Amino acid sequence: MRCTLVVIYALLFCFCFSRGDDYILDDKSGLGRTFDGIGGLSGGGATSRLLVNYAEPYRSQILDYLFKPNFGASLHILKVEIGGDAQTTDGTEPSHMHYENDENYFRGYEWWLMKEAKKRNPNITLIGLPWAFPGWVGNGNNWPYDFPDITANYVVSWIVGAKQYHDLDIHYIGIWNERHFDNKYIKILRNVLDRDGLSHVGIIAADGGWSIASALVSDPYLFGAVEVIGAHYPGTTTVMDALKTGKTLWSSEDYSTFNNDIGGGCWARILNQNYVNGRMTATISWNLVASYYEKLPFGRDGLMTAQEPWSGNYVVESPIWITAHTTQFTQPGWSYLQTVGHLKSRGSYVALTDRRGNLTVVIETMTHDHSVCIRPPLAPFIVTPQNATFHLKGSFVSISQLQLWKSRFDFKTKKPMFFQKLDPVKVSDGSFTLRLDVDEVYTLSTITTAQKGTHPDPPPSAPFPKLYKDDFNVRNASFTEAPHFADQTGVFEYFKNLTDPGPHVYTLRQVVTQRPVTWVTDADQTISVIGDYLWQNMTVTCDVLIETTKTGGVFIAARVDKGGGNVRNTKGIFFWLFADGTYKITRDIKGETVLAEGKSGASSDTWHTLSLTVKGENATGMLDGSPLWEVGVVSVPKNGWAAIGTASFQLAQFDNFAVAADQ
Repeated sequence: MRCTLVVIYALLFCFCFSRGDDYILDDKSGLGRTFDGIGGLSGGGATSRLLVNYAEPYRSQILDYLFKPNFGASLHILKVEIGGDAQTTDGTEPSHMHYENDENYFRGYEWWLMKEAKKRNPNITLIGLPWAFPGWVGNGNNWPYDFPDITANYVVSWIVGAKQYHDLDIHYIGIWNERHFDNKYIKILRNVLDRDGLSHVGIIAADGGWSIASALVSDPYLFGAVEVIGAHYPGTTTVMDALKTGKTLWSSEDYSTFNNDIGGGCWARILNQNYVNGRMTATISWNLVASYYEKLPFGRDGLMTAQEPWSGNYVVESPIWITAHTTQFTQPGWSYLQTVGHLKSRGSYVALTDRRGNLTVVIETMTHDHSVCIRPPLAPFIVTPQNATFHLKGSFVSISQLQLWKSRFDFKTKKPMFFQKLDPVKVSDGSFTLRLDVDEVYTLSTITTAQKGTHPDPPPSAPFPKLYKDDFNVRNASFTEAPHFADQTGVFEYFKNLTDPGPHVYTLRQVVTQRPVTWVTDADQTISVIGDYLWQNMTVTCDVLIETTKTGGVFIAARVDKGGGNVRNTKGIFFWLFADGTYKITRDIKGETVLAEGKSGASSDTWHTLSLTVKGENATGMLDGSPLWEVGVVSVPKNGWAAIGTASFQLAQFDNFAVAADQ
């Protein structure tokens, strides 16, 4: 009898433990907010710059992992920068209107990227947002709201051009990334959209904090103009004013975290908790794909990494598969259940339905130290292993089994498992129980179409070629920018020089002639970098044409150490040639630390060949094949990219660029 009681008690204990904490999944009392999707952001800026230079099939493979349904991330949303000719984090993106009387809807690569995304997912949501504006929009002032009609028409022309030239329907448009919003401008933008037959295009505001919410409450016209309140890096929480509006709430830019497994953990946590804590129905990653030089700011802060077009190597990082846990089992238009929340031993769960009987549940148990995002700060919390029992009610009561997919971050043995399909979970009497360990992600769903797509392994990683040449002799370029050049101030485009009967018909030209309405503090000079940041000793050669008489000037450079928002403070070895017949060698782009200077005899409107050699602490320069100068003590910086550029925002041409770094 005593043994029998022990067995009964043991069985009761095991049953109670295995059952776990109880959670109800029910739609009887109604549903929550409508799910709008998970997305990625290309731009802000130039974050997809190197992607276009990949050869096939690798470029298409990368795009498949990002956009192809039921393959990889299977993104629902693509948000792109409306190029403004200015530095916007990792480079500049060209405007479709450099000048007021200029329109070209084929510049840059965002048009191409949107078309490739739509080719894979015809239902993808497309969003445009300006970070900066060409200088003429501000009429010489660093402010886009002084002439709101001009700014609104400029932005709307981009939307119209997307449709007219690329058959792209833009679904939403933003105001000005992470900068002050202007009530008058937003209302004018709404009026211009409606005037031009674009009433279906929604306005997202204000792509920064939540402060616009209180403005919406107090201004009925502004309230009517804005469709979505979009906040950046909200830390999974919202504010009461935003909830009171009843508007759709998005985390319209989030993540921005190094894409190792901790970055994947960050992404897993916020994808769930942006809704659980903040009722945000879309989350968009900055950035889509880390396709820019890693030593630029925020290197590898993308859902995957594609920063070596010269080798073809790319890396499918963990955030791709964490995204798939949601995107492959839901679609925009599904609804969250009201019964979502936190697990009792921490972690979170969300549940969504298509209102036609399908159910998807996503669970994450990420620990604090393994899910820290770059911002905002994350308060301490503790997650422990737990059993969770889910009870299906309402229209889900007849579900008999759920597909099960699992990811496990393994920070101890470094043997993680991502997006693995397991045996379906049987639902018994409307319930099922899961044993949840820490740092895991689960998806349970009635959807059966999910797949972990694969392509053959890409080529191995390799450094940038130490011998590199480009004569820019491209007659029918697919893109306006030369491969691997990363513009950091100004815009360098392929150019057909119809006035040159000789060897310089096809060149690369710097085309921005007025300081843009900037997002960060751009340099006063223009610059485009290329190569390997680790290069120390190198020879840079380039033919140059100064197009501005008297005040014009160009440079080639080596060991360039900075880009992005800190481009004004770039150091390196700069070889300047000026239209007034002088030259100068400086240690910085500002030209403040002069190592040598003198007469060159050069002039504008004449092609010259510059050559710069840096070896150890010595640097020498040649003009048109003849030695011109030599200096020593150039030990700082010790390494960096090669570069070309101009002395101000002015027209200038470059041809026959070559760099030879020491083997």
